[in-house]
Amino acid sequence: MLKMENVTKTFGNFKALDDLTMNVPKGAVYGLVGPNGAGKSTAIRLLTGVYRPDCGHITMEGIGVYENPALKSRIGYIPDDIFYFPSASMEEMRRYYRGLYPNFDDDLFDRLYEVFQLPKKGQIRRFSKGMQKQAAFHLTICTRPDVLILDEPVDGLDPVMRRQVWSLLLSEVAQRETTVLISSHNLRELEDICDHVGIMDHGKMLLERSLADMQGSTVKLQLVGDAPEGLEILHESQSGRLKTCVVRGSAEAVTEKVQAAQPVYFDVLPLSLEEIFIYELGGVNYEVKNIVL
Repeated sequence: MLKMENVTKTFGNFKALDDLTMNVPKGAVYGLVGPNGAGKSTAIRLLTGVYRPDCGHITMEGIGVYENPALKSRIGYIPDDIFYFPSASMEEMRRYYRGLYPNFDDDLFDRLYEVFQLPKKGQIRRFSKGMQKQAAFHLTICTRPDVLILDEPVDGLDPVMRRQVWSLLLSEVAQRETTVLISSHNLRELEDICDHVGIMDHGKMLLERSLADMQGSTVKLQLVGDAPEGLEILHESQSGRLKTCVVRGSAEAVTEKVQAAQPVYFDVLPLSLEEIFIYELGGVNYEVKNIVL
């Protein structure tokens, strides 16, 4: 559905993206994660046609995105830093969006007032940060996009509204096969809703696959005793007699090898997305450092 093939983007002497390739399947909820400065926002601005790549190709359904208004009208985009016209109200922004997006759903817009409960006539710039983010969802979902691209989408929302927003997004995916790409540092929430994940660092794609495959290829092993030979251990720590190892391999394969060694105790657990993120970025080299102040 959405593809970036060997895309490079530089700003002066700084290379923001370096031969980046990304594939977002149709109808997927794709989580794009990486440390600060990894190039996620640059990638998003290229996918939405805001930037032109220095080289490489960016396509939606095989068609180039840059300078393609017809294609862009099928893409909804909520940036991290939201802009509204200085004196615009929700109803004025409705008319503006209606002129840009041919699939704008006025009936849905009216019904969403019950969800977000925003003032119809007040100036959006006077709303709180959380209310402005709600306004962005209210407007963007009503464009009925085929692709929805979100940069830190629920930052500033309270827990109840966060759940409401995720529910709306997943409903769009289920009913309309909307393709959703989400860039966020909240890996716990992404783990609950994403089915595909891409991990970026220094403008490159380190790892890209379905979340199920990602979690099935690396596990956490806890045991009392020595770890058996033949395991590909990415990281190891110990608390008292209990060792915790991050091991490359499926749960079944790791369990079979550990059982053969007959340790006093062992358990094989799945890794969270946050743990996968840390160890794919270099294990102990990306952990929180203990610094004496």
